[in-house]
Amino acid sequence: MPAPVCVYSGEQLVSYNFGPIHPFGPQRHAAFVREFERQGLKQRVCICTPVMAERAAIEAFHTEDYIDKVIMLSESGTGLLDAGDTPAFRGMYEASRFVVGSVLDGIDRILGGQCAQVFVPIAGLHHARRDSAAGFCVFNDCGIAIETLRRKHHIRKIAYIDIDAHHGDGVFYAFEDDPDLCVVDFHQDGRTLYPGTGALGETGTGDAAGTKMNVPMPAGANDALLMELWPAAEAFIEKAQPEFIILQAGADSLRGDPITQMQYSEAAHDHVTKRLKALANRLCQGRLLALGGGGYDLHNLARAWTAVVVALVT
Repeated sequence: MPAPVCVYSGEQLVSYNFGPIHPFGPQRHAAFVREFERQGLKQRVCICTPVMAERAAIEAFHTEDYIDKVIMLSESGTGLLDAGDTPAFRGMYEASRFVVGSVLDGIDRILGGQCAQVFVPIAGLHHARRDSAAGFCVFNDCGIAIETLRRKHHIRKIAYIDIDAHHGDGVFYAFEDDPDLCVVDFHQDGRTLYPGTGALGETGTGDAAGTKMNVPMPAGANDALLMELWPAAEAFIEKAQPEFIILQAGADSLRGDPITQMQYSEAAHDHVTKRLKALANRLCQGRLLALGGGGYDLHNLARAWTAVVVALVT
């Protein structure tokens, strides 16, 4: 019997939120779970309990001083981690460790053969830098995953694909000079959306020049444009011959998101996930880790994330 797809779900992931009036609120996980269960997906996957990461795992990407700052503000529950998007909340450190730990446990399950692929809905916090928070992201689980694959599992050639409306700057610049990390990032043009980065000409530096593909999309870009541009991205990934693939499947690129201007439907997430699964099966023993990322319209994220899961199980 083939290994199942694993989906992480539980109150521990809900705990990573910035309050009910913040765009990244506690209701995001519940919205996904309702649609996930409505579509009968619970019977088709393995539900995994969130896991808490140790500090040492976080130190694979983040500086000790920054982790100390997170711990201090987590204990007080007051203050800001960045210029204003990422407020501190009590228990923030523990909640962030559950995000990171679930992602790393998913990697262990994939490489151990217990899972074919993994989806973690509250994850994909791609803006955090090694020494700072940004854009609702405390710890960059994507960057930690990449470093862990290298240090713990000795997997060097990795592909990171990001379809969140916002450029994954925290991942891109941390590995801009890393020739073994293939990056493909479709995002709303940084001239019209936070964080203002990810220009077409940013393709990596030094020995990594030409290993990164930024695809800034015009505001209003739809499924048709993504699918027109996707084959070139797929060829780019295939050329890199990755041993492991990570997908940041942000749902804020769907039509109607309150803080972006993209016009995708869930068909975009279905298409990208199916194509990446086929690539993973062909290139790297099916190793594919999918992360929920952004998405601030509850109906949209429920549709997009369930589309990702459906694509993984079919």
